[in-house]
Amino acid sequence: MLTVPVRQLGESERRSVERLLDLDPFAGAQVAERVAARGLAWWRAEGRILGYGPRRSLESICWLGGNLTPVLASESAVEAFAEQLGTEERICSSIVGRADAVLGLWDRLSAHWGPARDVRPNQPLLATDALPAVAADPEVRRVRSGEVDRLFPAAVAMYTEEVGVSPLTEDGGRGYRRRVTDLVRAGRAYARFVDGKVVFKAELAVVTRRTAQVQGVWVAPEWRGRGIATAAMAAVVRDALVRVAPTVSLYVNDFNAPARRVYDRCGFRPVGTLATVLF
Repeated sequence: MLTVPVRQLGESERRSVERLLDLDPFAGAQVAERVAARGLAWWRAEGRILGYGPRRSLESICWLGGNLTPVLASESAVEAFAEQLGTEERICSSIVGRADAVLGLWDRLSAHWGPARDVRPNQPLLATDALPAVAADPEVRRVRSGEVDRLFPAAVAMYTEEVGVSPLTEDGGRGYRRRVTDLVRAGRAYARFVDGKVVFKAELAVVTRRTAQVQGVWVAPEWRGRGIATAAMAAVVRDALVRVAPTVSLYVNDFNAPARRVYDRCGFRPVGTLATVLF
C-alpha cells in the first residue's frame, strides 16, 4: 500500500508546482506553459495536474490532458501515478516526458491502456543558449496572418509524416487549423516560401520564460538533400533567442540522423532523453 498517495493539485499549490517545473525547464516546458497561462484550476487548464509527495514537500507532478506528461517522477512516483491512472480510462493521445518515467508508466499501464500505436523510447532532448555559428537563411521568416492557407498544407504533411496519422481525421482538421492559426498570430510560426509554396517550416510550439521549444520542423520532400535545413533552422534559433526566450530546445527521434546533424550544426547539445507513447 502506498504511504504517499497521489492527489489532484489546485491553485493553492501553484508555487510548489512552478518550483518543480523550474528544476526541469526543458522536459517540463509544455506543462510550464499551460500552468503559466491557465493556472492549476482543472476547469481552466483543460487538464489535471497530479502531485506526489507530502503537502509541504511536493516531489513530482504529472499533467493529464490531451497528453500525459510526468515531470521529475522518481520510481516511487511513477508507481504511484500508475496506480492512480490505472483505475481510469485513457483520455490522452500520448505519453511524453523523460524516458525513464514514460517507459516506467507504460510498463505499468500498457495492460489497461494498450495497445499503443507506436512507442519511441529514445528521443534526444537538445537545447542551446548561443546564437548559431552557421549563417542563417535570410528567406526564412515569421509567417504572416494572411498566409495560413499556404502554411496549412505543409503543416498537415509534417504532422502526418511525423505522427503517422492525419490531423484531418478527427474533426476535418478544424482543431489543428486553429492551432496553426494561433501560432501564426503569436509570431511563433516560421517558413521559407518559394513561388508561394512552403519549402521549410518550423514552429515555437511551446514558449516559457525559460525556453522556446521548436516543433514541426519540416522540409518539402522535393527540397530534401539540397542542404537548406541548417541555414533555415539557424534563422529560427537566432530569432527565438533574440526575441522570445533565453534558450531554444527541441527533441528528435534518435533514428533521424539528418535532423540530428542539422541540430548539431546549429549548436544544440544534449540535455536528456525523452520517450513518447502514441495511441
